[in-house]
Amino acid sequence: MLSWIYRMLPKQPASLMLFFVLGDAIQSSPCQFTLEDESRQDEVTREFISRVDHILKNHSSMGVKMFHLHTYPCSDLPTSNVDRWLETAIRPGIEEFELSMFERHGMKYEFLCSVLSSEWRSSIQYFFLAECSFHSAVQVGFMNSLTNLRLDSVHVTGEELYIFLSNSCALKQFYLSNCEDIICLKVPCLLKQLNILYVFGCLNMEMIESNAPNLSTFSYVGDPIRISHGNAVQVRKVKFRHHHSPGALYYARTKLPFIAPNVQTFSLTTRAETINTPMASGKFLQLKHLEIVVCSPIFSPDYDFYSLVSFIDASPALETLILRIAVPTIRHDSIIEDQSGDSTRPRCLSEHFHDHLKNVMISGFCSAKSMIELTIHIIKRSKSLVCLTLDTTHGHDQWFAKVDKCFGLSKDALVEAKKARVAIGRYVEGRVPLSVNLKIIEPCSKCI
Repeated sequence: MLSWIYRMLPKQPASLMLFFVLGDAIQSSPCQFTLEDESRQDEVTREFISRVDHILKNHSSMGVKMFHLHTYPCSDLPTSNVDRWLETAIRPGIEEFELSMFERHGMKYEFLCSVLSSEWRSSIQYFFLAECSFHSAVQVGFMNSLTNLRLDSVHVTGEELYIFLSNSCALKQFYLSNCEDIICLKVPCLLKQLNILYVFGCLNMEMIESNAPNLSTFSYVGDPIRISHGNAVQVRKVKFRHHHSPGALYYARTKLPFIAPNVQTFSLTTRAETINTPMASGKFLQLKHLEIVVCSPIFSPDYDFYSLVSFIDASPALETLILRIAVPTIRHDSIIEDQSGDSTRPRCLSEHFHDHLKNVMISGFCSAKSMIELTIHIIKRSKSLVCLTLDTTHGHDQWFAKVDKCFGLSKDALVEAKKARVAIGRYVEGRVPLSVNLKIIEPCSKCI
């Protein structure tokens, strides 16, 4: 079954979007691709080319402002056809351009940069490329109106990208994902309006050097690398996601104060923590919202939760702290089974007070002694504390807000949740001032 979606967007008669939708015409995986499948694929490709040619011919004189072309599931499209479509689409007045190619055999279409070499390019405000090569960026002139640039799985080097960025001085948002040819990403100081920079999954990247003076939001997903924002003191919101490399908390605690000294909102997602968070000299003087998410059992069962006090001590303006253990941690150092000493007197290694901390939530709360010690420290040292939420499941606030369903808990996780509830009753509840709203969340029937 073959079908098309061809849409002229409402209230924008000069906007054109092309999507080719395939039902069950091609179902085989690449390793099972047969001659019959190959024949069907050829038929799909011929139909695709015919339809796009027909539609563009009918609208070539309309002055199209929005052009989106996604070629999935058509692979191996002749380069000449795609080049012709781009030459037809990129005309005076175009504002949005989006091209997402589908290449089954790993061959990347070389984007026809010459179509951006004339004055027609100057009206483009949104430019998106996916699954293409972009090696002739030097041919592109000034993109005077470009405010939003998105590159996904694009073959482009850091040097080529720097040239393109230098000619896009109006850029406000830049999203770069899965571009594996870039070793060093340099953002020129000419981008004075750039306020959002998003870098995701560029596996070979070793350094990000941004000199955009007014950058306010920075998001990075990947292994820890060298990051420099120059004199960009305006960076207020930072998000890190480190999925494979250990020590993300260590990296954030020791490096972030110097990467973004004036950060106000920081979110960190990690999967592999094998060392405790160190005490360090750097400070987060303006940090108000801190969220730490642990989303994998690679997280060491011996991790010292109390070491997270390092983040709190370094953040004198902190108002909200969220700690999420997305996968419940099964601990062997449960405080209710501690036979080594007096568990009623947890250590207190930090003498700092947290004068602005008002809201604290710990999701995936467990009975580990260091977790209890962290909680008691927060209670004792946070005189402005208003609300303390201890969730022995792993995300009640996230999941129940969306659907009436919980993530099921394993038998071990349910046992740990029961231990956590006992530990809260034994060591925490009695220490909570009457002025603090203590919320304790336990597994319900839907968690089992």
